[in-house]
Amino acid sequence: MASEIRAVLFDVGGPLDTEQIMDHEIDEQIILSFRNHGLDLSNADYAVANTWAIEVFAPNTYRSIIWKIANGDTHLADIVEAELIETVPLRNKSRGDIELREGIPGLLKALTQRNLLLGLAANQPRQALANMEQAGILKYFKYQEVSGSTGLRKPDPRLFLQSCEGLGVAPNEAIMVGDRIDNDIAPAKTLGMIAIRFVTGRHSEQRPRSRAEMPDADVRSVEELERVIGKFVNNPPNSAGDGGPE
Repeated sequence: MASEIRAVLFDVGGPLDTEQIMDHEIDEQIILSFRNHGLDLSNADYAVANTWAIEVFAPNTYRSIIWKIANGDTHLADIVEAELIETVPLRNKSRGDIELREGIPGLLKALTQRNLLLGLAANQPRQALANMEQAGILKYFKYQEVSGSTGLRKPDPRLFLQSCEGLGVAPNEAIMVGDRIDNDIAPAKTLGMIAIRFVTGRHSEQRPRSRAEMPDADVRSVEELERVIGKFVNNPPNSAGDGGPE
């Protein structure tokens, strides 16, 4: 028997915050650091390392890119990573702390008007909550915790379970919206949640390693996301990954 869909969980980076400026400036910073420390790194070489990190489902994409380029030089990798961390405030200022995806406020408002409970399931520092508050969207979320406030990080399924518990719903009564197969889709489906992938940004080229990791739907716009959520809410599949909108 199909379960009633009562809640929607959102990743922050990707679906809500496009992170386009941030990703571009991170790439530039890593390349600059390597060049400043004597490595003749081309943009093509960097692209190869980026592709590798995505294909192997690296938990920390940037750290893995640095490790790949450093080619076993731990000292150089540590220096580049430290410089990347040191320049975080500059990047946050450059992008205005959050790059709110166009149409997201309207979507969140519409979902709450349908009496859907909204929660976060995101690997983000506590500051992300303040950024969402400033952008005017935190008010739509009943569950307002992120990894920086709970100590749990995706793909740990406990993060998703804690989000569901905070909303008072079972996992099979929730939809997860995220941009990564490894961090969002796979763990959500393991728990019996419906998993929608917002295809965007650095992880757009991730591919499922098995049928069990296939999203229940892929979307590429806020309008498409609202439509697909509506279809799942109106006609819940018997289990995640079984049926639903095409």
